[in-house]
Amino acid sequence: MTVALHICAGLPWQPANRCWAAVRLWRKVTTWSAVGAAFNSNPVRRLDLLQRHVGLFGVPELSSTEGFERVQRRALLEAEQLVAKACRTAPGASTVEVFDKLSDTLCRVADLADFIKVAHPDPEYREAGEKTCIKIGTAVEKLNTNVELCRSLKNLLDNQEVMDQLDPETRRVAELFMFDFEISGIHLDEEQRKEAVDLNVKLLDLNNQFLMGCHMPNRIDGRALPTHIHHHFTSEGNYLQIGGLHADSPDDVVREVAYRIFLYPNRDLMDILDQLLSCRNKLARLVGYESYAHRALRGTMAKNPDNVMNFLQLLTDKLKDRTEKDFKMMKDMKCKLNPRNPDLMPWDHSYLSGVIRAERFNIEPSLYSPYFSLGSCMDGLNALFTQLYGVSLLAEQPSAGEVWSEDVLSDLLFLIRPQAVVHETEGLLGYIYCDFFIRPDKPHQDCHFTVRGGRMQDDGRYQLPVVALMLSLPRPGRDAPTLLTPAMMENLFHEMGHAMHSMLGRTRYQHVTGTRCATDFAEVPSILMEYFATDYRVISQFARDYQTGQPLPQSMVTRLCESKKVCGAADTQLQVFYAALDQAYHGKPQSRSTTDILIDLQQKYYGLPCVPNTAWHLRFSHLVGYGAKYYSYLMSRAVASMVWRQCFQKDPLNRDTGERYRREMLAHGGGREPMQMVEDMLQKKPSMEDFVDALVSEMDPDFESIIMDSEN
Repeated sequence: MTVALHICAGLPWQPANRCWAAVRLWRKVTTWSAVGAAFNSNPVRRLDLLQRHVGLFGVPELSSTEGFERVQRRALLEAEQLVAKACRTAPGASTVEVFDKLSDTLCRVADLADFIKVAHPDPEYREAGEKTCIKIGTAVEKLNTNVELCRSLKNLLDNQEVMDQLDPETRRVAELFMFDFEISGIHLDEEQRKEAVDLNVKLLDLNNQFLMGCHMPNRIDGRALPTHIHHHFTSEGNYLQIGGLHADSPDDVVREVAYRIFLYPNRDLMDILDQLLSCRNKLARLVGYESYAHRALRGTMAKNPDNVMNFLQLLTDKLKDRTEKDFKMMKDMKCKLNPRNPDLMPWDHSYLSGVIRAERFNIEPSLYSPYFSLGSCMDGLNALFTQLYGVSLLAEQPSAGEVWSEDVLSDLLFLIRPQAVVHETEGLLGYIYCDFFIRPDKPHQDCHFTVRGGRMQDDGRYQLPVVALMLSLPRPGRDAPTLLTPAMMENLFHEMGHAMHSMLGRTRYQHVTGTRCATDFAEVPSILMEYFATDYRVISQFARDYQTGQPLPQSMVTRLCESKKVCGAADTQLQVFYAALDQAYHGKPQSRSTTDILIDLQQKYYGLPCVPNTAWHLRFSHLVGYGAKYYSYLMSRAVASMVWRQCFQKDPLNRDTGERYRREMLAHGGGREPMQMVEDMLQKKPSMEDFVDALVSEMDPDFESIIMDSEN
C-alpha cells in the first residue's frame, strides 16, 4: 500500500490504492532493479472504471480547473486567521512557527500552481495556475507591508533575552522573515508602502511579459532566404519562423541566419526590459538599497556586487591566455571547414567547440547512448544514493488524476512516475515526480520544482517534501528503451541533485526547506552530482549496453571527461560575460541603452564581436529568475569543485563522507548561512581567489587518466 499526496491546507494524508500496470520489457533477462525496470518499460494501464480521480498531486479539488479557485480561496482564508494569530502571539519560538505556517499555507498553493502553469498540457489548467500564482503573489506582497504583522515579529527580534533562548535555525528564520518585510518597504510611510506594493505587482506583470517575449519566434519572408535552408525552419505560409539559434547546425548559413533573425531587436520587448529594470531599481532605492543588485545579493555567499565583480574580473584575468588559445583553435577550425569565410563570429562558438572536441576525442553521442538507457541511469542514481546516504528510490504507479499528463502513443503509455524516497532507518523522506518525456507544448528545459516544502507540523509529524523534475527526454521506441546522450545523463544527475537536496533536508521550517536557500549555494548539490556522473567508479556501476549487457569501457569515459576541457576557457568566459551583463543591468542606472551596455561588456568580457542589429539580451530570460544572480552558477561550480576534490574524489562512494555532506550541507536548506556550511564542509574559509583557482584548475588535463587510457 502507498499513499496519495494531499497537499492543500488541512487535508490529512490518506491511503490510496495504486492501480499497477503490466509492463513491456525489451530484454528477456535483466539485472535492472525495480526502479530501473520501471523506467526501461512501457506501462500499459489496466482499465479500472471504479478508480476515483484523486486530483493533481492528490488534491481532490484539482480534478478540474475550477478547483484552483476553491483551493486558493481556502488558503487565503486560513492565511487571514494565521495573521490574526501571529499578531496576538507572545514573543517566542511560537511566533516563528506561526509565521512559517502562514508561509507554508500560501506556498503550498502557489508552488503547485507555479508548476502546473508550466507543465500541464491543457491550456485551461495552465491559465488557472497562472491566475492562482498572481492572486497568491499579490496577497504575499500585501502581507509583506502589513505593519501589525511585522510588529509582532519585531517584538521578538527586539527581545534579546527571548532571542538568546531560541535555537540557531529559529533565529535565522525570524531574521529572514524580517528581511522580507524590509525589502518590501515595511519601514516606509503608508504612501511609500503602497508604492512598494504597486511596484511589486507591476513587476509580476513585466516579468511575465518579458519571459513570453524571450521565447517568441521571429519570422521573415521566405523569399529573403536561400531556398536550400528553408527546411531548417518552420513554414507559415510565405513566411519562415525562426524560434532559436540553431547553434549546433553544421551549416554556417543556417547558424548565421538564425542568429541574425532570432536576435533581431524587438522595440516593444526592449521597452518592457527597460521598464522592468527601472521598476526593480525604483523598488530597491525606495526600500533603502543603492541598487537592485545590492538588494538581491544580501544573504548570498557573494554578499554584494563588488565581490561579484571582483570574482568575475579575477576569473577573466586568469582565463585570458587560455581563452585566446581557445578562440584561435576555433578560428583555425573554421578556416579549415570554410576557408572562404574564416572570420570567427558568435554563432560559431558552440558548433566549432563541439567539432574540435569530437575530432580530438571521438565522443559521438550515439556511441555512448546504448550504455545509458534511462532505466540503467536511474539504477545508477539509486545505487549511488544508497551507498552515500542509505536512501532508496521506490517507483510507484500514480492514481487516476494524480498526474498532469498521460501520453498515449498507439498502445504504449507514457506516465509521470512518482518515486518514493525511503531511508533505511528514517523511513519515507518524500516524493519525487518524474516528468521526463518530451511532449507537445512542454517547455524544452530541465527544471526542478518544489511542490511542497518539508516542515515540522504541530502534531510532531514531519510534513514530507514533494518535488517535480521536468526533463525533455526522447520517448522509448518499440524495440529500445529511452537512450540518453552523455549530456542528457549529466542533466538527469544534476536535477536529481536538486531533488535530493529537498529530500534529505530536515529543517524545522518550510521557509528554508531544501533549495530555499541562497541562489549561489542552491546549485552546489546539483553541480556536485555532475562530478559523480563523470567518475568511472560511479558510472561502472550502471552503464551497460541495453542489448548485450557489456560495460562502458573506461577509455570512453576518460575521453568524455577530457573532451569537456577543450575550449573550456572560452565557454567559461562566455558565462562570465553573461554574469557581468546581469550585474550591469541591475547596478546603478547608466545613461546608456541596454544595447550599448551589452556591446561594451561583450568586448570587455567575451572578445567575439557584437553583431549589428541584434539584441541578444532580449533573449536573456534568466534576467527574470536570476536578476543580479546569474554569477551564481559559476560560484556554485567553484564550491562544488572544491567539495568534490577535497571530500569525494578519493572515494566517491564513501558512506561516511556522504553522511558528513548531508549533515554539514544538505540537511540545513537555507537554515544556516551558506558560507558557513561551505566552511564547515571544507574545514576552511575559502577566498574569491580559491573559487577562481578551483574553476581554472578544472581545465588542466588529467595526465594520469590520459596515460592509463593510452596504456589500455
